Amino acid sequence: MTDTIEGLWVAMATPLAADGTVDHAAFVRHAQGLMDAGCDGLVPFGTTGEGTSFSAAERLAAVEALLAAGVAPGKIGLGTGCPAITDTIALTQAALGLGLHHVLMLPPYYYRDVDAQGIEDAFAAVIDGVADARLRVTLYHIPQTSGVPVPPAVAASLRRRYGVTVAGVKDSTGVFENFRAFREAAPELAIVVGNEADIGRAVAEGGAGTICGMANVVPHLVRAMFTDPAAVGPMQAVLALMQGPFAPTLKSVLAAQTGDAGWTRMRPPLRAVDAATGARIAAAIAGMAVGKAA
Repeated sequence: MTDTIEGLWVAMATPLAADGTVDHAAFVRHAQGLMDAGCDGLVPFGTTGEGTSFSAAERLAAVEALLAAGVAPGKIGLGTGCPAITDTIALTQAALGLGLHHVLMLPPYYYRDVDAQGIEDAFAAVIDGVADARLRVTLYHIPQTSGVPVPPAVAASLRRRYGVTVAGVKDSTGVFENFRAFREAAPELAIVVGNEADIGRAVAEGGAGTICGMANVVPHLVRAMFTDPAAVGPMQAVLALMQGPFAPTLKSVLAAQTGDAGWTRMRPPLRAVDAATGARIAAAIAGMAVGKAA
């Protein structure tokens, strides 16, 4: 068991069967391909994985499929965090029961006018309710989507209160000053970024790595971001291609890369983008040399 999420962890996309349920076989194949490509871990059912559109039972069943296929529980960080604290507690306890330690936890995300103390109270209620020393929480800061931030002062206070149980923060704002604010407030936390273009400079300033969506389609380019300054240009070029809703666009690219049209299926309210979009982006990616496996 590791106390923190470090390195390259993938915010996994979720393949769906024709009936809208999780396609476990495709999910496992995708996970195994990502691990074979050198990724350090998997985060299913985050934002890229349409996590809030799936029930706790659906998320846990998909994790069980990964475990049955041989993915080590220490390499999985399940996306949790529900509007109801009791639901977050139950889902987190169930994940620990499967042998996981890491969770990526949103704050309750319906009431958007709450203050920092209320956000801290919510996380504390979950940690106290789970009451398990094995738990390692990465707090999830994506206010442009969730509507509710994780203030750096809250992250620092929770770390002081709960020690290594509060292991890190994922900053998905894409604003580098926010990463720096978390580092300044709580330098002992493992801060990972969601914006792939920031990986290199974040690591250089003490960041722990990334949990990112683009690793689904360009894992070698994301890996190159850790050590190769020349990878920044191609990464920015790929990101510039990802116009429109991110998860549907990403899944359209996966459909083109794999030849599996099922990747384009989305769980409502998200809707698929046209196949031509994914084909165009996949072709552009294929023409980039930087970051490809040797």
